[in-house]
Amino acid sequence: MTPPRPAPRTKAVLALVLLALLGAACIGAGQWQLRRAHEREALLAAIEAGRRAPARVLDAQHRDGPDWHPASARGRWLNPFTVLLDNRNLKGLPGLWVATPLELQGSPGTAVLVLRGWVARPLPPAALPDLSAAAGPVEVHGTLLHRVPRLFDLGSLTGRPDAALPAPFPPADGQPPRLQNLPLDTLAAATGLDLLPVVLQQAPTRDAGLVQDWPGPSTQAGQNYNYALQWFSFAAIALVAAGITAWRILRRRPLPPHA
Repeated sequence: MTPPRPAPRTKAVLALVLLALLGAACIGAGQWQLRRAHEREALLAAIEAGRRAPARVLDAQHRDGPDWHPASARGRWLNPFTVLLDNRNLKGLPGLWVATPLELQGSPGTAVLVLRGWVARPLPPAALPDLSAAAGPVEVHGTLLHRVPRLFDLGSLTGRPDAALPAPFPPADGQPPRLQNLPLDTLAAATGLDLLPVVLQQAPTRDAGLVQDWPGPSTQAGQNYNYALQWFSFAAIALVAAGITAWRILRRRPLPPHA
Protein backbone atom coordinates (compact mmCIF):
# COMPACT_ATOMS: atom_id res chain seq x y z
CA MET A 1 0.00 0.00 0.00
CA THR A 2 1.22 3.47 -0.81
CA PRO A 3 1.63 5.78 2.18
CA PRO A 4 -1.15 8.33 2.58
CA ARG A 5 -0.42 11.71 1.13
CA PRO A 6 -0.25 14.61 3.56
CA ALA A 7 -3.44 16.63 3.79
CA PRO A 8 -3.53 20.01 2.04
CA ARG A 9 -3.61 21.76 5.43
CA THR A 10 -0.47 19.89 6.54
CA LYS A 11 1.31 20.89 3.33
CA ALA A 12 0.35 24.50 3.86
CA VAL A 13 1.63 24.51 7.44
CA LEU A 14 4.91 22.95 6.32
CA ALA A 15 5.26 25.57 3.57
CA LEU A 16 4.56 28.31 6.11
CA VAL A 17 7.31 27.05 8.43
CA LEU A 18 9.82 26.77 5.59
CA LEU A 19 9.03 30.26 4.29
CA ALA A 20 9.38 31.72 7.78
CA LEU A 21 12.75 30.01 8.25
CA LEU A 22 13.89 31.20 4.83
CA GLY A 23 12.89 34.76 5.65
CA ALA A 24 14.73 34.65 8.98
CA ALA A 25 17.86 33.25 7.29
CA CYS A 26 17.80 36.00 4.65
CA ILE A 27 17.41 38.67 7.35
CA GLY A 28 20.41 37.20 9.20
CA ALA A 29 22.49 37.25 5.99
CA GLY A 30 21.51 40.87 5.34
CA GLN A 31 22.46 41.91 8.86
CA TRP A 32 25.84 40.19 8.46
CA GLN A 33 26.45 42.15 5.25
CA LEU A 34 25.60 45.38 7.09
CA ARG A 35 28.11 44.53 9.83
CA ARG A 36 30.77 43.85 7.20
CA ALA A 37 30.00 47.20 5.56
CA HIS A 38 30.40 49.01 8.89
CA GLU A 39 33.68 47.17 9.57
CA ARG A 40 35.03 48.21 6.17
CA GLU A 41 33.98 51.82 6.72
CA ALA A 42 35.74 51.82 10.10
CA LEU A 43 38.85 50.28 8.50
CA LEU A 44 38.89 52.91 5.76
CA ALA A 45 38.57 55.67 8.36
CA ALA A 46 41.48 54.16 10.35
CA ILE A 47 43.66 53.94 7.23
CA GLU A 48 42.95 57.53 6.20
CA ALA A 49 43.54 58.80 9.75
CA GLY A 50 46.80 56.85 9.96
CA ARG A 51 48.09 58.28 6.70
CA ARG A 52 47.44 61.81 7.96
CA ALA A 53 49.18 61.17 11.30
CA PRO A 54 52.75 62.36 11.97
CA ALA A 55 55.47 59.80 11.32
CA ARG A 56 56.83 57.76 14.22
CA VAL A 57 60.46 56.84 14.79
CA LEU A 58 60.97 53.22 15.85
CA ASP A 59 63.76 52.34 18.26
CA ALA A 60 64.36 50.19 21.33
CA GLN A 61 62.23 52.54 23.47
CA HIS A 62 59.51 53.33 20.92
CA ARG A 63 58.61 49.82 19.81
CA ASP A 64 54.97 50.11 18.77
CA GLY A 65 52.37 52.26 17.09
CA PRO A 66 48.92 52.10 15.47
CA ASP A 67 48.38 50.32 12.18
CA TRP A 68 48.62 52.41 9.00
CA HIS A 69 50.70 55.16 10.63
CA PRO A 70 53.86 56.27 8.80
CA ALA A 71 57.08 55.35 10.57
CA SER A 72 60.82 55.18 10.08
CA ALA A 73 63.73 53.24 11.58
CA ARG A 74 67.50 53.44 11.38
CA GLY A 75 69.87 50.53 11.45
CA ARG A 76 71.52 47.90 9.31
CA TRP A 77 70.03 45.05 7.33
CA LEU A 78 70.38 41.47 8.57
CA ASN A 79 70.49 39.87 5.12
CA PRO A 80 71.12 36.28 6.32
CA PHE A 81 67.66 36.34 7.98
CA THR A 82 65.80 37.30 4.79
CA VAL A 83 62.58 35.31 4.18
CA LEU A 84 60.58 35.11 0.94
CA LEU A 85 56.79 35.14 1.21
CA ASP A 86 55.33 33.06 -1.59
CA ASN A 87 52.10 33.40 -3.61
CA ARG A 88 52.05 37.19 -3.49
CA ASN A 89 50.70 38.30 -6.84
CA LEU A 90 50.97 41.79 -8.26
CA LYS A 91 48.65 42.84 -11.09
CA GLY A 92 48.13 39.20 -12.03
CA LEU A 93 51.83 38.29 -11.99
CA PRO A 94 53.04 35.60 -9.55
CA GLY A 95 55.77 36.73 -7.23
CA LEU A 96 57.22 36.92 -3.74
CA TRP A 97 57.54 39.47 -0.99
CA VAL A 98 61.02 39.99 0.42
CA ALA A 99 61.12 40.39 4.23
CA THR A 100 64.36 41.28 6.02
CA PRO A 101 64.94 42.27 9.67
CA LEU A 102 66.54 45.66 10.27
CA GLU A 103 68.74 45.74 13.38
CA LEU A 104 68.04 49.03 15.10
CA GLN A 105 70.82 51.54 15.46
CA GLY A 106 72.37 51.51 18.94
CA SER A 107 70.44 48.39 19.99
CA PRO A 108 72.30 45.19 19.00
CA GLY A 109 69.96 42.20 18.79
CA THR A 110 66.84 44.37 18.55
CA ALA A 111 65.22 44.53 15.13
CA VAL A 112 62.08 45.36 13.20
CA LEU A 113 60.90 43.19 10.32
CA VAL A 114 60.69 45.17 7.08
CA LEU A 115 58.60 44.11 4.10
CA ARG A 116 61.03 45.42 1.51
CA GLY A 117 59.06 44.81 -1.67
CA TRP A 118 57.84 42.44 -4.38
CA VAL A 119 59.87 40.48 -6.91
CA ALA A 120 58.53 38.40 -9.81
CA ARG A 121 58.80 34.64 -9.44
CA PRO A 122 61.33 33.47 -12.05
CA LEU A 123 60.43 30.70 -14.46
CA PRO A 124 62.70 27.63 -14.26
CA PRO A 125 65.55 27.29 -14.89
CA ALA A 126 66.04 30.99 -14.15
CA ALA A 127 67.00 31.92 -10.59
CA LEU A 128 66.08 34.84 -8.39
CA PRO A 129 68.34 37.89 -8.58
CA ASP A 130 70.52 38.88 -5.66
CA LEU A 131 68.07 40.24 -3.09
CA SER A 132 70.65 41.39 -0.56
CA ALA A 133 69.98 44.83 0.84
CA ALA A 134 72.68 47.49 0.90
CA ALA A 135 75.31 47.17 3.61
CA GLY A 136 75.89 49.92 6.11
CA PRO A 137 73.55 52.15 8.09
CA VAL A 138 70.25 52.97 6.39
CA GLU A 139 67.04 54.82 7.24
CA VAL A 140 63.87 53.01 6.20
CA HIS A 141 60.51 54.71 5.80
CA GLY A 142 57.19 52.96 5.53
CA THR A 143 53.83 52.09 7.07
CA LEU A 144 53.23 50.29 10.35
CA LEU A 145 51.37 46.99 10.53
CA HIS A 146 51.01 44.64 13.49
CA ARG A 147 51.62 41.51 11.45
CA VAL A 148 52.65 40.34 8.02
CA PRO A 149 49.46 40.27 5.89
CA ARG A 150 48.32 36.66 5.81
CA LEU A 151 47.09 34.38 3.06
CA PHE A 152 44.71 31.47 3.61
CA ASP A 153 46.74 28.39 4.46
CA LEU A 154 45.22 24.93 3.98
CA GLY A 155 47.75 23.59 6.47
CA SER A 156 46.07 25.60 9.24
CA LEU A 157 43.05 23.29 8.91
CA THR A 158 45.19 20.19 9.44
CA GLY A 159 47.30 21.61 12.25
CA ARG A 160 50.37 21.99 10.01
CA PRO A 161 50.46 25.64 8.90
CA ASP A 162 53.09 26.71 6.39
CA ALA A 163 55.09 28.85 8.82
CA ALA A 164 58.09 26.68 9.68
CA LEU A 165 61.58 28.07 9.10
CA PRO A 166 64.41 25.67 8.32
CA ALA A 167 66.72 24.47 11.05
CA PRO A 168 69.38 25.72 11.25
CA PHE A 169 68.39 29.23 10.27
CA PRO A 170 69.88 30.86 8.29
CA PRO A 171 70.22 27.81 6.02
CA ALA A 172 73.67 26.53 5.14
CA ASP A 173 73.18 27.13 1.39
CA GLY A 174 72.50 30.81 2.01
CA GLN A 175 69.22 30.73 0.05
CA PRO A 176 66.30 32.58 1.68
CA PRO A 177 63.53 30.15 2.68
CA ARG A 178 60.08 30.46 1.15
CA LEU A 179 56.96 30.52 3.31
CA GLN A 180 53.37 31.50 2.70
CA ASN A 181 52.88 33.22 6.06
CA LEU A 182 55.40 34.48 8.61
CA PRO A 183 54.31 35.11 12.22
CA LEU A 184 56.66 37.44 14.08
CA ASP A 185 57.06 35.03 17.00
CA THR A 186 58.21 32.29 14.59
CA LEU A 187 60.91 34.54 13.15
CA ALA A 188 61.99 35.72 16.61
CA ALA A 189 62.35 32.14 17.86
CA ALA A 190 64.38 31.09 14.78
CA THR A 191 66.72 34.09 14.80
CA GLY A 192 67.01 34.87 18.52
CA LEU A 193 66.30 38.52 17.74
CA ASP A 194 64.28 40.82 19.96
CA LEU A 195 61.73 41.73 17.30
CA LEU A 196 59.49 44.74 17.65
CA PRO A 197 55.78 43.78 17.69
CA VAL A 198 55.20 45.64 14.41
CA VAL A 199 56.12 45.28 10.76
CA LEU A 200 57.37 48.14 8.60
CA GLN A 201 55.96 48.03 5.07
CA GLN A 202 58.60 49.90 3.09
CA ALA A 203 57.64 53.00 1.12
CA PRO A 204 58.60 53.18 -2.57
CA THR A 205 62.37 53.28 -2.91
CA ARG A 206 65.21 51.77 -4.91
CA ASP A 207 65.93 48.54 -3.07
CA ALA A 208 67.47 45.68 -5.09
CA GLY A 209 64.99 46.30 -7.91
CA LEU A 210 62.01 45.47 -5.70
CA VAL A 211 58.53 46.91 -6.25
CA GLN A 212 56.76 48.56 -3.31
CA ASP A 213 53.18 48.38 -4.60
CA TRP A 214 51.36 46.99 -1.60
CA PRO A 215 47.79 45.68 -1.83
CA GLY A 216 45.54 47.09 0.87
CA PRO A 217 42.59 45.44 2.57
CA SER A 218 39.21 45.66 0.90
CA THR A 219 37.38 48.79 2.00
CA GLN A 220 34.56 48.78 -0.56
CA ALA A 221 31.54 48.93 1.74
CA GLY A 222 29.16 49.67 -1.15
CA GLN A 223 29.11 46.07 -2.34
CA ASN A 224 28.13 44.89 1.14
CA TYR A 225 25.23 47.37 1.19
CA ASN A 226 24.12 46.03 -2.20
CA TYR A 227 24.28 42.44 -0.95
CA ALA A 228 22.36 43.42 2.19
CA LEU A 229 19.61 44.99 0.05
CA GLN A 230 19.37 41.80 -2.00
CA TRP A 231 19.10 39.61 1.11
CA PHE A 232 16.45 41.86 2.65
CA SER A 233 14.53 41.74 -0.64
CA PHE A 234 14.61 37.94 -0.57
CA ALA A 235 13.46 38.04 3.05
CA ALA A 236 10.56 40.34 2.17
CA ILE A 237 9.46 37.98 -0.64
CA ALA A 238 9.63 34.96 1.66
CA LEU A 239 7.75 36.70 4.49
CA VAL A 240 5.04 38.01 2.14
CA ALA A 241 4.61 34.48 0.81
CA ALA A 242 4.46 33.21 4.40
CA GLY A 243 1.78 35.80 5.23
CA ILE A 244 -0.33 34.76 2.22
CA THR A 245 0.06 31.09 3.19
CA ALA A 246 -0.97 31.81 6.78
CA TRP A 247 -4.02 33.76 5.58
CA ARG A 248 -5.07 30.84 3.38
CA ILE A 249 -4.68 28.41 6.29
CA LEU A 250 -6.80 30.58 8.59
CA ARG A 251 -9.59 31.14 6.08
CA ARG A 252 -9.81 27.49 5.14
CA ARG A 253 -12.66 25.94 7.13
CA PRO A 254 -12.24 22.41 8.38
CA LEU A 255 -14.30 19.83 6.55
CA PRO A 256 -17.23 18.27 8.45
CA PRO A 257 -16.59 14.81 9.81
CA HIS A 258 -17.76 11.88 7.72
CA ALA A 259 -20.91 10.16 8.88
